[in-house]
Amino acid sequence: MPLLEVNNLVVRYRVDTGASWRSQATLTAVDEVSFSLNKNESLGLVGESGCGKSTLGRAVLRLLEPASGKIVFDGQDITHSSSSRMRPLRRRMQMIFQDPAGSLDPRMTVEESVGEALSIHRLAANRKDRRAKVESLLQRVGLTAEHADRFPHEFSGGQRQRIGIARALAVQPELLVCDEPVSALDVSVQAQIVNLLQDQQAQSGVTYLFISHDLAVVEHLCQRLMVMYLGRVMEYGSTKAITQAPAHPYTQALITAIPTLRSGGIAAPTSLRGEVPSRLAPPTGCPFHPRCPIAEKRCREEVPQLRTLASGQAAACHLAG
Repeated sequence: MPLLEVNNLVVRYRVDTGASWRSQATLTAVDEVSFSLNKNESLGLVGESGCGKSTLGRAVLRLLEPASGKIVFDGQDITHSSSSRMRPLRRRMQMIFQDPAGSLDPRMTVEESVGEALSIHRLAANRKDRRAKVESLLQRVGLTAEHADRFPHEFSGGQRQRIGIARALAVQPELLVCDEPVSALDVSVQAQIVNLLQDQQAQSGVTYLFISHDLAVVEHLCQRLMVMYLGRVMEYGSTKAITQAPAHPYTQALITAIPTLRSGGIAAPTSLRGEVPSRLAPPTGCPFHPRCPIAEKRCREEVPQLRTLASGQAAACHLAG
């Protein structure tokens, strides 16, 4: 049984469009998204900024209320669970935030930040036990026991991200949503964090939903891959299959923009033309058709459904396969 199942999930926002409080419109950030995630597996979620990746990750953890669809965690439907029903599950579902500085309280020491969850979930017998557990967590993520008494501003970006990871791992979660945890870091530090996440998965069997715009990082960490555009899934399947032979024109453009990932099946880089359309006025038909180099009349009129191809991956494209 999958650890996480998401079926036809929709998340909408009300946004201001003018000076008047009545000038509001509905923005669909996540549009009919479905996927599953097995235990001890890593699923990469990629796409351009604003495609709905972070919104999907937060909705899965019930940090956002979905408009419709279904979220099942370890066999339990949590789609509309109350805060009181979700609290016992919070220990099993954690998140690493994109901005490590913003996710840590500057007035709290590292011991207080990392140990807070231990106190909330009563995982430490006393203050001395909590301190020992915090020091052990810091050592697991490559820091030292002495770092426990310092404040977030005393650390580098990479060190703060390690503290964020230690904080998320403190309650021994089964599912960890990583929201672009390496996007703001230097390349060398990125590699350290990715290797750290791999080590933690090997040690504890934690399951990752890894959100990123960097396909190269996702290829290194994740067994499966999901590509999103304007809130919809464009392609979904094995990371190896998709990076070697992408079926959707959008995925092809993303991959050919990264020299180390260029597939032998794609002759030359294909640049993404134009800008991402407004989600307040999305295109008719396929959401990618205004920027697609091979779009046809059908693409402008009919929304393509995600369908499984002979290669094994699924693609939402009328012309794929």
